[in-house]
Amino acid sequence: MVKWLALAALILTAGALRVEAQSEIVRLCPPTGIQTIGRGYPPGGIILTQFDRTAIWVYNVETGSRYPLPDTVPCGRGCRLSPDGRWLAYFNPRLNAYSRMRVDGTGRELLSTSAADIVWWSDGSLFIWTPAHNALLRRPDGSERPIDVHSVVSVQPNGLLGVRVRSSNGSFTREIVDLDTGRTVVALGADRAYFNAHAWSPDGSQLAFVSPIAQNPNSSIIGSEIFLYRPRGIPQPVTNLNATYGAVRINGLSVGELSWSPDGSRIAFWVTEMLSADPTGNLGQAIIHVLDLNTGAVTAYCGYGTHEHTPNPPRLIWSPDGHHLAFGGIMPDDAASGYHLLALDIETGIFTSLSRGVAVVFGAPNVVAWGTTGR
Repeated sequence: MVKWLALAALILTAGALRVEAQSEIVRLCPPTGIQTIGRGYPPGGIILTQFDRTAIWVYNVETGSRYPLPDTVPCGRGCRLSPDGRWLAYFNPRLNAYSRMRVDGTGRELLSTSAADIVWWSDGSLFIWTPAHNALLRRPDGSERPIDVHSVVSVQPNGLLGVRVRSSNGSFTREIVDLDTGRTVVALGADRAYFNAHAWSPDGSQLAFVSPIAQNPNSSIIGSEIFLYRPRGIPQPVTNLNATYGAVRINGLSVGELSWSPDGSRIAFWVTEMLSADPTGNLGQAIIHVLDLNTGAVTAYCGYGTHEHTPNPPRLIWSPDGHHLAFGGIMPDDAASGYHLLALDIETGIFTSLSRGVAVVFGAPNVVAWGTTGR
């Protein structure tokens, strides 16, 4: 532990680190292949995705039915699922404003007519980003508090810490900033494209972030690992993928794509082996991995891989029960059938095709959310 803490402290000044401790990686590769069961998939609930380029679509996991939602537009990463999994913040083109609705499209309510993005800060509060990149924290009673978010790229749920990016001499670094005082809390090291994914846990108690790692002091190849920051703590490495694979890339160009399970105990992400120093070329397949923060174990799900990983692999969306992941992808042996809505059972490692026809919007066949209709 002392060795890992010392290594984590180096991230304050180093652009690329070397990790020596070994993490356990378990390969889960069932011989069953990809299943094609559609209706009645165990987790149930509602998956939101796009089956065309005009609207958000509902896919009912229990019945296998699907339908488009009126007064919606494809939203990519601009739609936000509420912490309880029941509501979606989305842009309503008819009102030209952000609204919310239940994941089945009912119960619509206006949220803001002057928002560029809306994030669920807690169950009853909203964090509203304005077109001018200012921010307001709106409480359940309707009161609003302005927040200074200059150079801030993400904000802690249930708290007032943020991830801020700074530029110095042509390079960029990341840091945790106190949004009340504007003071730096802790540095997070270099901010490099393809090595800088990050995400707060659902309750805001932890920040997972990717950092560039030197595979070998004598080599120019840089890989990446996941670090964990807890408020008032020190960033600590929680993976050592390079020891198993050599240099790897975690996810892609979009910075907010580390995917936390609803209970905050696991993180899902794509790992792509780098065969050269270029993070955009000469790469292997991207494979889904899940880190269990309770045990430290990493599971590699080798029943499915994709070469469609640059600039970004598909988004990974957790089911409400935290036991399944949904994403859009091509069947390895049937590319002519287009993109499928796929689901992974993380306990068995079995992939299942739930539906065909996921549309490529904003450059990828992404799933938006997996929620529940429970009241």
